[in-house]
Amino acid sequence: MPVIRAHEMSTGNLKGVEHGASISLILDHSAPGEGPRLHRHPYDETWVVVAGNITFQAGDERLDADPGDVVVVPSGIPHKFINRGRSRANLICIHANPTFDTEWLE
Repeated sequence: MPVIRAHEMSTGNLKGVEHGASISLILDHSAPGEGPRLHRHPYDETWVVVAGNITFQAGDERLDADPGDVVVVPSGIPHKFINRGRSRANLICIHANPTFDTEWLE
């Protein structure tokens, strides 16, 4: 059972394959007005909003999520999010895959 120390994740990305895990994750710290552009994965992606106010887009659906909320987007659905708050957001982005496989759409 590995313990991955914060200083070992300088980019905030953890590829599960490098640690014998079946998932990968991103520790996201988006500034106000920031977030990834539209993309999709061949696996589910789940977010836990730790701090901040986030607007998610999945397909044609938009929804707001706040601290403590969990958002799940099924595989193949184009998605993105933006920090709609006034301070830096903190999210845990869980990829249901031991590596990152992302198709950027914009």
